[in-house]
Amino acid sequence: MSNTNSVTLIGNLVDDPELRFTPSGVAMTKIRFAVNKRYQNRDGEWQEETSFFGGTCWRDMAENVAESLQKGLRVIVVGELQQRSWETQEGDKRSVVEVDIKEIGPSVRWATTTVTKTPRDGAWADQSDEKVAAAAPVAKTDYGPDEAPF
Repeated sequence: MSNTNSVTLIGNLVDDPELRFTPSGVAMTKIRFAVNKRYQNRDGEWQEETSFFGGTCWRDMAENVAESLQKGLRVIVVGELQQRSWETQEGDKRSVVEVDIKEIGPSVRWATTTVTKTPRDGAWADQSDEKVAAAAPVAKTDYGPDEAPF
């Protein structure tokens, strides 16, 4: 059975991302964002509802998010919903649903952005751009009218 717990949300960061490190040194970043829903009610009046969500991303992505995103930026968040439960010192039970972030990026619907690729560890890290470009397959660009890939 496949995983059906997937969510895509588009909203605005309500705080700057908060970068922390676990005791073992793993980077994690927590974000909070607001998702607005605008609709017309039965009387034809425009209504707006705002829902607030929190999420966490890990490792390299956590560091990239903390460095690249800031409060107010419109973001696209893809991840899985995750529920956490705990008990307060007073014995009250609490629960929250958060997004375990798998992908996040700025929305370019009403803004532009610049993407800077970070170096990766592994086999590709020691190769120059020319070697990587030479190893990449060449895509066909001269499609006929009946061959367009879209």
